[in-house]
Amino acid sequence: MVRIILCCLGLLFTHSAFALSQVTASVDKNPVMLKESLVLQVIADDDVNTNALDTSSLLQDFIVGRTSVSSQTSMINFKTTRTTTWTTVLIPRREGNVTIPSFSVEGMKTRAINLSVVAVNDASATKQQDIFITTDISSNNVYVQQQVTLTVKLHFSAELKRGSLTEPTLEHANVTQIGKDRESDTIINGRRYRVIERVYAISPQKSGDFILQSPVFSGEIMVPSTRRSNFLSFAESKPVSVIGDEIALSVKPIADNYKGLWLPSELLAIHQEWQPNKDEFTVGEPITRTITLTAAGLSEEQLPEIDMKMPRGLKVYPDQAELHTGMNNNQLVSQKVRNFALVASKAGSYQLPQIVIPWWNTVTNKYQEAVIPAQTITVLPNMDEPIEDPAYDDNSATKNKAVQRVQPERIIITQYSWLQWLFLSLWLITSFAWFFSVRRNKKSVKKEKSSQKVTNAYSLLIAACKNNNGSQALKLITPWINTLPDGNNISTLNDAINLLNDSSFTTAINELQQCYYAKEHSDWQGDNLLNTITTINKSTLVSGQQQLVLNP
Repeated sequence: MVRIILCCLGLLFTHSAFALSQVTASVDKNPVMLKESLVLQVIADDDVNTNALDTSSLLQDFIVGRTSVSSQTSMINFKTTRTTTWTTVLIPRREGNVTIPSFSVEGMKTRAINLSVVAVNDASATKQQDIFITTDISSNNVYVQQQVTLTVKLHFSAELKRGSLTEPTLEHANVTQIGKDRESDTIINGRRYRVIERVYAISPQKSGDFILQSPVFSGEIMVPSTRRSNFLSFAESKPVSVIGDEIALSVKPIADNYKGLWLPSELLAIHQEWQPNKDEFTVGEPITRTITLTAAGLSEEQLPEIDMKMPRGLKVYPDQAELHTGMNNNQLVSQKVRNFALVASKAGSYQLPQIVIPWWNTVTNKYQEAVIPAQTITVLPNMDEPIEDPAYDDNSATKNKAVQRVQPERIIITQYSWLQWLFLSLWLITSFAWFFSVRRNKKSVKKEKSSQKVTNAYSLLIAACKNNNGSQALKLITPWINTLPDGNNISTLNDAINLLNDSSFTTAINELQQCYYAKEHSDWQGDNLLNTITTINKSTLVSGQQQLVLNP
C-alpha cells in the first residue's frame, strides 16, 4: 500500500515538474540592416507539440525563411529539464521600427520585440554584413522579347556550411542562367569577401511595368562555439538568409510600323565567306558558302532561319546550323553559322539573290535591315571532266572512217581488146566481193564497238558502285549513258538526268552528290545506284535489240 502511494506522489510531482510554465522569444541582433537576415528563437520550457508555434503574423513585415524545431532533455543533480526551441530566419521588408508580435504556445505568450531596421550604409550599423547580395542589370528600359542580363553576386566573409541561391523571378518573362558560376575574392572596407557570380538572361514576353525580384540565398554559416568549456567544443552553425534589391523594369511593346519577325537588338550583322575564295569556278567543283548571323541581346533560339534561293543549274546542299552564345562586355551575344555546298551542273553566269534580315535597332529605335547584296558567280567548263567514252577505240574508228571514204577508181579504156575485157570483168568481180565483205565487217565492227562500250564503261560503273566509290561513279555515269542506244554524246550529269527522265535515277544521283559535295562528307552506299543502272541498262539493251529485228 505504501509503495502505491509513493508511486502516485512521484507521478504527481513529475507531471508538475514538466508542466509548461514559460515561453520566451529573442533575436540574435538588434538593430539589423535592411535585406540582412536575423534569427528569431522561441523557447518553451517543456516538450510540446512542434506545430504549436504559428509564425504567419510575421509575413506582413518580414520575409520568413525556414523554421527548424529541436527538443532537448537534460538532467543536473537529478533534476530533469526539457525544452522545445523554434528557430526561424527573418528578413525585414522595410526600414524603420518593426515589431515582432507576441506568440502563443499552449496558452503561454511571449513578449513583443521592437526591432530597429537600418539602411546598409547607416552609421548606426555596428558592423559590416557577413553575407549580402548585389545585382546589376544591363538595362531597365527594354522592348518585349529583348534580352537583358542580370548579374548576381553573393558576397560572404564567413565560412559557408551549406546554402542555395534561388533564381530571380519576373512575371511574364523567361529567365535562363548563362554559363557556370564564377568565384573570386574582393576586399570591401578592409574586409575580405568571397564572391560567387551568376549571370541570368531575362526575356520579357509582355509589355508593361514590372518588378524583378532578386534571388534569395538561404544557408548556414559557421560561428564560434558559445560553450564555456573548451573541452570537446566545436564550431557551431548559424542559419542565414539574404536577398538582393528589387529592380523596376519597363517593357515596351512591338513597334507599330514593324513588319516581319520581331528581332529587337542593339546590333545585328550578317556576312558571308566563300571556300575556295575566288571569282570563277568550274563545273562539278564543290563551292562552300558560309553565312554568319550575329546579334546582341537575342537568344540563339530567336535567330531566324538562313535560307538561299538558287537559280536553275545550281544545286545547294545545306548543313545543319551551328549556334553559339556568349557574353561580351556584360552583353549577351548569339550567333548562327550555316554552310551551304553549291554544285554547278552547267557552265555560265549565275545570279544569286540578295539575303535580307529585318531587325529593330533598340538604340536608335528604328527599323533596319542586314543585307548580303545580290552577286553573280561565273562557272567555267571543267576541262578535266571525261567527255569521251573510255571504251571507244580511236584506231578502229579511224580505220572505219577511212574505209568509208574509199571510192572506186575511175578507169578510161582507150583500146578495146579481149585482154582489156578480161581485166575489166575480173576487176568488177573483185569490186563486188570487196563491197559485200566491207559491209559485213562494218556490221561486225559496230556490234563489237557497242559490246566493248557496254563491257568497259558499264562494268567499271558497276565495280565503282559495289566498292562504294562515289568519286569514280561520278566520272563513269556520262560515259555509260553514251553507250546506250539512245545516247546523245552527253557530257554532264544534268544532261543524263534529263535524257533518262527516270525518278529512281534522279534520286540516286542526288544522294550521290549530297554525300560527295556536302561540307561534311558522309559514307556513300552504292546499292541504290547499282540497282537503278542495272535496270536501266537491261531495259535499253532489250529495246535496242527489238529495233534491230524490226528494222533490218
